[in-house]
Amino acid sequence: MYDILIIGGGPAGLTAATYACRAGKSVLVLEKAAFGGQITWSPRVENFPGFLSVSGNELGDKLLEQAMEQGAEVELEEVTGLEKTNGTWTARCDSGAAFEGRAVILAAGAHPRMLGLPREEELVGSGVGYCAVCDGAFYKGKAVAVNGGGNSALQDALLLSESCSKVYLIHRRDAFRGEQKLVEALEQRENVEFVLNASVTALLGEEELRGVLVEQEGRSREIDVDGLFVAIGHQPDLEAFGQWLDRDKAGYADSGEDCLTVTEGLFVAGDCRKKAVRQLTTAAADGAVAALAACRWLDR
Repeated sequence: MYDILIIGGGPAGLTAATYACRAGKSVLVLEKAAFGGQITWSPRVENFPGFLSVSGNELGDKLLEQAMEQGAEVELEEVTGLEKTNGTWTARCDSGAAFEGRAVILAAGAHPRMLGLPREEELVGSGVGYCAVCDGAFYKGKAVAVNGGGNSALQDALLLSESCSKVYLIHRRDAFRGEQKLVEALEQRENVEFVLNASVTALLGEEELRGVLVEQEGRSREIDVDGLFVAIGHQPDLEAFGQWLDRDKAGYADSGEDCLTVTEGLFVAGDCRKKAVRQLTTAAADGAVAALAACRWLDR
């Protein structure tokens, strides 16, 4: 029996583990894929306090090392459901394993919706990205494409247009879904080109992206770019825990900055929580808030 079970081993979950252990609680972190979360996809991170530049893998390793040094235990397990009996939580895993705790912090994260193209995962970090705020600076003076038609895609294109030589904004419809003011701002940028009624059908290049193949109104077009930012939305990894949470229309945990949920003893942190900004720093901040909230609840 642990004091706190943390589901998710990204920046939010590992920060929560560090804070909870420092408060004297026993902690188990359950992670289904790789400790460090999606940041491990990034070859360079330059926007995390205290590091001029660090690889995502190295940063993930440091977060894990810090949590374990404070006393956290970790397991590579995919949690498929939560149960609560007489005040005790049980996390059941796809392997058949089960772990018990007095409180739970959900830091399961959210994954970007992918295009589903061949070699897309291989090229993540080598030209294909999902966060222009995180990785856009690496393409200064280069040509890039953004795929999407909502506010996120429009904002990414605006950000990239400030430093990139050319930005192609590719959208499968003839009009954008995002705010008209953003569209008008992009129309004023000479280095932005709208590619409408179009879909990316192939990624070009071997070890690194060198372009995209686009199907536009029945014709194929090859566009030379060094980077492609996919901005077609995210999906929170909360399907297994929906009965314990209120969620918004997009499926994110409907929790405020206090990281509390409608279920006593259950807290939420990181990208799976409803929020305006999803960055490393905000995930870490959530981890600290959720851990301290869980500790206060246990000590009440």
